Amino acid sequence: MITGINHLTLAVRDLERSFDFYTRVVGLQPVVKWARGAYLHAGDDWICLSLDDETRTGPLPEYTHVAFSVGAEAFARCTNVIREQGVAIWKENRSEGDSLYFLDPDGHKLEIHTGDLQSRLVALRETPYEGLEWYS
Repeated sequence: MITGINHLTLAVRDLERSFDFYTRVVGLQPVVKWARGAYLHAGDDWICLSLDDETRTGPLPEYTHVAFSVGAEAFARCTNVIREQGVAIWKENRSEGDSLYFLDPDGHKLEIHTGDLQSRLVALRETPYEGLEWYS
């Protein structure tokens, strides 16, 4: 049985540019780096940056994105760092909790978010989505 998400790999066109973005701008912690990749900590999770010549050159039109958790007390500081770098914003927040939706250098859609599953479920009880079904 699945016990969780093991890691997330993001294809990148320029490893140094992406390594700098994810460590300096997003705030992930570097673990190791080699000629074609790097591992970074995102809290207790790990992200792999993998050099790939076939990497996208801009954002895909779909909603798929990666959301990173950030504490409520650090949200404004993280948002300021991202905005000061002139990072492109791809969506305005319309859901529970503070969020900032932004793009990485290759167009991967990212988010920093202060909520968690429990806070989202509380919000769903107050304002259910159309066709909502509960399983637990």
